[in-house]
Amino acid sequence: MSFFLSTYSTSILYRVTGDADQKIYSFSPFTSFKYWYCLMAVVVFRPPSIAPIPKATRVMAAVACSATSLNSVSGLRRHRKLPILLFDVMDTLVRDPFYEDIPAFFQMSMKELLEVKHPTSWVEFEKGLIDEKELARKFFKDGRSFDLEGLKECMVRGYSYLDGIEALLENLKLKSYELHAFTNYPIWYIMIEEKLKLSKYLSWTFCSCKLGKRKPALDFYMEVLDLLGVEPANCIFVDDRLVNIEAAKDAGMIGLHFRNAETLKEDLISLGIEVTTSEVA
Repeated sequence: MSFFLSTYSTSILYRVTGDADQKIYSFSPFTSFKYWYCLMAVVVFRPPSIAPIPKATRVMAAVACSATSLNSVSGLRRHRKLPILLFDVMDTLVRDPFYEDIPAFFQMSMKELLEVKHPTSWVEFEKGLIDEKELARKFFKDGRSFDLEGLKECMVRGYSYLDGIEALLENLKLKSYELHAFTNYPIWYIMIEEKLKLSKYLSWTFCSCKLGKRKPALDFYMEVLDLLGVEPANCIFVDDRLVNIEAAKDAGMIGLHFRNAETLKEDLISLGIEVTTSEVA
């Protein structure tokens, strides 16, 4: 009896929350009664206790939920507010520790680090072609070992919102704009999320490590447009690198070169984006 109720209630719940074209109000009164009866049975016979969810699991769940946006973006199309805002992350929203903190970690200058670093390992990591263990193995040309966990801790310490950015993102979110990350970054974006909770404001939808492409490759921009299902002119892309802005314009998007939060706010207002000045002071 318990197995029958559990199985049947699962079937009913799928019909309610599954395909968007199956409306609950189309059920007959008899079907609706069976649904509520089975749902109550599941509640009555639920397990007596559930173990607390560890912090790491909660973070991964939040990231996984964000990752599903690749499959659920189409669900926003009916009632979305245009234009859609696409943001690079590093040195546009979040400080990139690579240029100062990482050379210091290895006790090198930036010039020295670039001379001994493997020329493609980080790019491969950003595209999801190798994992962090493989990155550690080939980070240096000569294959020397280093403290990978120490490097990750160094990067986490260096992550912070750029001045004025969090207030601007919060403002845009409150105005119901659709915000997505469109960034070249490896799976370590999870570390940024864990520290800064960027998903409060935008979705980690278009990361290079998920789609296997990097800006400024034009096919990356075209895949983003295809997944969003909007005309290019309905997308505003913000990045600190001009080469990425030019690629966005080649794809038909509106490109904004990021310099600081104040000029970005002004640029957005000039395009008709609703930003309340007093909230982004």
